[in-house]
Amino acid sequence: MNAPESIAAVLSQEQKEYLQGFTAGLAAAGALPAAQAPVGVDAQGKLTAAPIAGTPNQAEVPTWFGWPIDEITREEQLKREENPLDIWDKILAHARDNKPPQGGDVYRFKFHGLFYVAPAQDAMMLRVRIPGNALSSLQMRALAGIAADLGGGYGDVTTRGNIQIREIAPRHMVDVLMRLSDVALTSRGAGADNVRNITSSPLSGLDATELVDTRPLARALQFYLINNRDLYGLPRKFNVSFDGAGRVSVLTDTNDIGFVATRVLDHAGVAPGVYFRVFLAGITGHLRFADDCGLLVTPDECVAVAAAMLRVFAEHGDRTDRKKARLCYLIDRLGVPEYLERVQAKLAFPLRFLAADRCLSRPPVDKHAHLGIHAQRQPGHSSIGIAIPVGRMRAEQMHALAQLADDFGSGELRVTVWQNIILPDVPDEEIAGAAAAIRAIGFDTGASTITGCVVACTGNTGCRFSATDTKGQALLLARHLDERVRLDTAINIHLTGCPNSCAQHYIADIGLLGVQVPQGERSIEGYHVYVGGGVEQQRGLGREIAKNIPFADLPSTLERLLQAYLEHRCPGEVFVDFARRHDVEALRAYAGEPQT
Repeated sequence: MNAPESIAAVLSQEQKEYLQGFTAGLAAAGALPAAQAPVGVDAQGKLTAAPIAGTPNQAEVPTWFGWPIDEITREEQLKREENPLDIWDKILAHARDNKPPQGGDVYRFKFHGLFYVAPAQDAMMLRVRIPGNALSSLQMRALAGIAADLGGGYGDVTTRGNIQIREIAPRHMVDVLMRLSDVALTSRGAGADNVRNITSSPLSGLDATELVDTRPLARALQFYLINNRDLYGLPRKFNVSFDGAGRVSVLTDTNDIGFVATRVLDHAGVAPGVYFRVFLAGITGHLRFADDCGLLVTPDECVAVAAAMLRVFAEHGDRTDRKKARLCYLIDRLGVPEYLERVQAKLAFPLRFLAADRCLSRPPVDKHAHLGIHAQRQPGHSSIGIAIPVGRMRAEQMHALAQLADDFGSGELRVTVWQNIILPDVPDEEIAGAAAAIRAIGFDTGASTITGCVVACTGNTGCRFSATDTKGQALLLARHLDERVRLDTAINIHLTGCPNSCAQHYIADIGLLGVQVPQGERSIEGYHVYVGGGVEQQRGLGREIAKNIPFADLPSTLERLLQAYLEHRCPGEVFVDFARRHDVEALRAYAGEPQT
């Protein structure tokens, strides 16, 4: 993020005139033959044999990462004016005076994981990085303590496996960052235009079907990122995932870079063994899935390849249009081959390419297999998936989860991108006791309920962009459906409050996009309804079957749709396949919506 401006931009007019006069005098005296004139740089930073002509032009077009300064976005101007990594004294001053950041500092504070979320809440929100989605009981206790002592008394699991703590007074900003550091956690780079939480499968190291435990790679990449300043302040936010190719995936399709483990057999042209295939440019909020770019990398090469890809993005990504600043748009502009050529130029080892059909096919994934009780690869031990409705945990529940990890497991918890928690390493003889203890703190282990599979963004109680109270309404909706629809298979319902799609409504079995529904002279909260989304082997975007449904009408609409699924499905048919087997008009009829 320390992009140099053009040479002319740092010279005064007097210095430029002196240099022009000096070179002109030499030429007039014959001291420099024309063929040996000094080399200069023009306005685009290219070498020129006419520095006198080039120098004045330079001053007219100062640049930032190659983009004219008068064209870059407000956020880029803020980075250029003051590096957000160099504002610790400001954070100290604001904490001392109990003042939230204002103006451009609202954006800069996000580089430290501190979000001023007014007007939804006149308070700060803390977002904590959890690389590889694994944290210790000690760390969970620390987060519970921050929530209870300095925040609103609760924590939220996010769709990247972070934990967020809200309602923090500005005076506590320094305290929360120090308490994170005490337990080897950080929030640095957790917001703004940075690499967000680096995810792994929540069953990494536990799943007997996976090819490799990816947690060390997620941790290694995080440590590389937080120790290289040039990888902050990207053109836009960036998501990276590592998938060990086990039973539970990590939603590779939704990431800017997704590393997916694969096995190469003999006679494929490369040494047999476990590698990673590389997927690029997923962003489902823009209706884009990540695609296999053909690369095959070893585990030892992953961090270097990710760093090279990030640096190419930092150098060439669009800094003039926030809507076109994600990696997918750079790849649209360059094309995959040229993008990878620029990546190769930053690496000391050659990239290798191999067709996907030369690798062993991945077994089917089960997005719901993180819930419930599952045997681990470690004999005599199981993991227990804990359903956390909409990802919200009271501070006392967070403390209790930490205690469960100590009492029944190995002192570790896993955080999932479905806003749930996994308790690993439970001896089989302790499963019944652990399950009872989980129920005693207000959670469940079942995956066949709506409540256990509902995902919701923050909503308008904590986010100014949201049109609806997604978390509160998700709980009401789930309760209504669980009481009236007897499901024997899990169905995901994702509620997101705005088109940014933080809850990824396009890839859900049922996706709900919050809107304000006109009602006479006022408006009320409601949703557009999408069905049939999925990832991995079920990859596809949900189709819109209803618009502007007031929330009061939504529970009965979805009840009719789910009852129709139970009545008309084929044997063994999951909801996504049922939805895709029917056209939109048939699904609208099942939901009781008028035909278009």
